[in-house]
Amino acid sequence: MLGSTHGTFTTDPRRARVVACGELPPPTVHGRTPTAEDLDVSGRPLHSDVPDLDRFFRPESLAVIGASDTEGRPGAGITRRLIAWAERVGARLHPVHPTRREVFGIPCSPSVADLPEQVDLAVLLVADPLPLIEQLAEAKVRFAVAFASGFAETGERGAAAQARLAAAVRRSGLRLLGPNTNLNAFEEFRDDLEGPAIALITQSGHQGRPVFTLQELGIRLSHWAPTGNEADLETSDFISYFAERPEVGAIACYVEGLKDGRAFLLAADRAARRGVPVVAVKVGRTETGARMAASHTGKLTGADAVVDAAMRQFGVIRVDGLDELQDTSALLARARRPSAEGVAVYSISGGTGAHFSDLAAEAGLMLPTLSEGKQAELHQWIPEYLGVANPIDNGGHPVGDWRGRKIIDAILDDPQVGVLICPITGPFPPMSDKLAQDLVDAAEETDKLVCVVWGSPVGTEDAYRRTLLGSSRVATFRTFANCITAVRAHLDHHRFTSGYRSPFDEAPRGPSPSFRKARALMRPGQQLSEHAAKQLLRAYGIRVPREQLVTSAAAAVRAAGLVGYPVVMKASGPQLAHKTELGLVKTGLTSASQVRDAYRELTDIARYEDVPLDGVLVCQMVERGVEMVVGVTHDALFGPTVTVGLGGVLVEVLRDTAVRVPPFGEDQAKAMLCELRGRALLDGVRGAAPADVDALVEVVLRVQRMALELGGDLAELDINPLMVLPRGQGAVALDAFAVCR
Repeated sequence: MLGSTHGTFTTDPRRARVVACGELPPPTVHGRTPTAEDLDVSGRPLHSDVPDLDRFFRPESLAVIGASDTEGRPGAGITRRLIAWAERVGARLHPVHPTRREVFGIPCSPSVADLPEQVDLAVLLVADPLPLIEQLAEAKVRFAVAFASGFAETGERGAAAQARLAAAVRRSGLRLLGPNTNLNAFEEFRDDLEGPAIALITQSGHQGRPVFTLQELGIRLSHWAPTGNEADLETSDFISYFAERPEVGAIACYVEGLKDGRAFLLAADRAARRGVPVVAVKVGRTETGARMAASHTGKLTGADAVVDAAMRQFGVIRVDGLDELQDTSALLARARRPSAEGVAVYSISGGTGAHFSDLAAEAGLMLPTLSEGKQAELHQWIPEYLGVANPIDNGGHPVGDWRGRKIIDAILDDPQVGVLICPITGPFPPMSDKLAQDLVDAAEETDKLVCVVWGSPVGTEDAYRRTLLGSSRVATFRTFANCITAVRAHLDHHRFTSGYRSPFDEAPRGPSPSFRKARALMRPGQQLSEHAAKQLLRAYGIRVPREQLVTSAAAAVRAAGLVGYPVVMKASGPQLAHKTELGLVKTGLTSASQVRDAYRELTDIARYEDVPLDGVLVCQMVERGVEMVVGVTHDALFGPTVTVGLGGVLVEVLRDTAVRVPPFGEDQAKAMLCELRGRALLDGVRGAAPADVDALVEVVLRVQRMALELGGDLAELDINPLMVLPRGQGAVALDAFAVCR
């Protein structure tokens, strides 16, 4: 992963080697040298430029370098497609080839320097695009596309070649798509469709095909960006650009690897500010998937839990399958803001309604019980013996009169209901035909979302092909699962964006008063002792027990008197990580004799295990509370991350944690706690008092500040256990572990 991109910049230490070779210009923000207001306290950017890609997608002039009309050769087919595309978008096309006078009857220039005009876009049909970059820069070409493969996707040698290409592009000032990309940007998009469009971004062209074919179902697509290896232009650039386009209703992404974690977050933040949904398939959930993704794109794939948390944190909707990608994107692009979050399920079968309702409720959708008055209204047209509380079972949609439409209108009129879903497991004409038409007619007259699941495996029925797909106001699905996934994403997205406040606006620009004191405690390349790690916490205002570090049994007895019995005694040294397993922790000591014996035993074990100590800690004993863990790790893609979870000796067994990427605010710190399976422990169980959640949130935010300010120095931090005391009594870091970078 290279450390700098056009439109954003990074202070990634990995760029230092390249800068030293003179390959990269100094980083800029909005075309200028960044100031303190442009960067957070860690030196990372808080703003990103939106690349002006208008002339990429709609160039006025286009050059095809290496154009060919030799039948049977790949270049001829590509040239022919580009000629047709140029005609559709109204661009002037100029073939370039050193030995041809014309290509497909169009006059051919022998070189880039001989082009008859300055062109917006150059398509490079050559095996090695590197020698052309300087020529294109001299000709002031704005954009280039490199189809050539054999770069980072092939291994170390290819990665080195791609690095040289990327460096040449940065020096040139032009913007490059690829290498290892394809013709998807030059597809023929339907121009007869209306409404908000989906903009598509894919790193693998074939994986975007299901979304592209949504046009055959009447759903508009506006752009397709096949990013390939992303030597320059990357997924984040296109998200930022599409988020600003008025015709784009949703952005659909297929992502194999992210190039720059901060650039991705800034792009997602831009989309969230503007309320534009971003739906993404991100491969690499498993070790096998991550390995395949790296071999295909040459990208660094961050830990999937961090990627998942970062996407959720900035409102990116992550889905697993391409079918989910197309269905969720289509719904989000076209559906209006919900007026309520309640979902009503209407079916012609009690079994169907019950089945769908179970799945919907399990997925977290809210199915409100309709009021007695509303149920009485529905029973005017539905027999009394059928349930209408929600789900609503009509026993068979009326066919011969107006009652069917009355039922649907009455459901939509309920203020609790924002979404009406009608699962039709199979066609049953004429009933299903009339039901479909009534749903379409009702959808045209309401602002509420109307969804239909057409479960027929055939999919050739007129009610489906003509009636439902012919409506831009009804969202039609083929499976229960995809409908539920899309509706949940729709409600989640609008809930998220309605209260969204960008964390980048509030991110700290300068160091806190704690920074200088904490920096002095760091020991590059070393693990800190527990005593030193706790001093680090204390510097940031995180409470630790009363304790003293001693180097003799007599001093231990004096310290215990000052700390107050009962006490805990622990060996403290820079190489100790798991003291309990070695027998280097003694708890519940209540007398001077016990303290003397414990001191001798701890030091004897340390000598036997050949563990160097800086002393023995005599600590206040804190017994009541909920044991949590709060920590910092360094993700290769996103940098410092903050984790919170259930703590204690079983932390690695329970693995009940939540993670966030700084910067984040108090709302996200609280959301982390809600993600924990053991969240109820903080509320008090089996007679226990509720824990001081506010104090826990405050510790998480203080640890985040440490992560931002010490991210370049701190490789890892664990506070385990952090004892969260009963409400109003705070939280105490009983143990701490820190490793310096």
